[in-house]
Amino acid sequence: MPQILVLWDVDYTLVAADGVGRRLYQGALRELYGLDLPVTQAVFAGRTDSAIALEVLAAAGVPNPAAELGALHAYLAERAAGVADEVRKRGRILPGAAQALAALAGREVVQSLLTGNIPELARVKLSALDLTEHLDLSIGAYGDVSAIRADLVAVARSKAGARHGTDFGGRATVLVGDTPSDVEAALTTGASAVGVATGSFSAAELAAAGAHVVLPDLADTPAVVAAILGAPAVPSRAG
Repeated sequence: MPQILVLWDVDYTLVAADGVGRRLYQGALRELYGLDLPVTQAVFAGRTDSAIALEVLAAAGVPNPAAELGALHAYLAERAAGVADEVRKRGRILPGAAQALAALAGREVVQSLLTGNIPELARVKLSALDLTEHLDLSIGAYGDVSAIRADLVAVARSKAGARHGTDFGGRATVLVGDTPSDVEAALTTGASAVGVATGSFSAAELAAAGAHVVLPDLADTPAVVAAILGAPAVPSRAG
């Protein structure tokens, strides 16, 4: 029975998808409202799609953005499969991500996602790069749930607890992400926060946000496993 729930962020933690999400927003504004994505649009890093959509719609001048959220999410979901080839050609798995997922598999760990992406887009980004093998996407928490990232933690814990009959409260849940928003979501809900400085925020910024452990990247698999499991890294030995 798994004892730890590991919730991975997607963008700039596991993969770099070459901005396909931003381009989907551009297409949505043009097709649904005849508008362009505002030059001063919201920063996407660390935000949920609900938060991004509300801010983008307001900045573009769409009346009552909250009432349009469902239509925009439906557009993104419908178009998500269409960006798979683009992700395969231009996206990339970040160094060590695949190895970290594989190294945690088979331990007393269940791995899923806590991501700002809506489910369909998260699935496409990862499946196009063959990175879903060790992830249970059905118990993840996604950006269509709330504009507040911390709200997603309870959703994932509830799903995982129902699936595995385990209480993943407190530090039994580990969030791994590249932004202070990932760290904040963990701290707000009593989870462990592992910051990875592979996005637009430095290791110092993630540490200042309160991450329990900060890694420069996921390339050192023993260090990643140790950070997530809370045990000291065991040096590898030549065979």
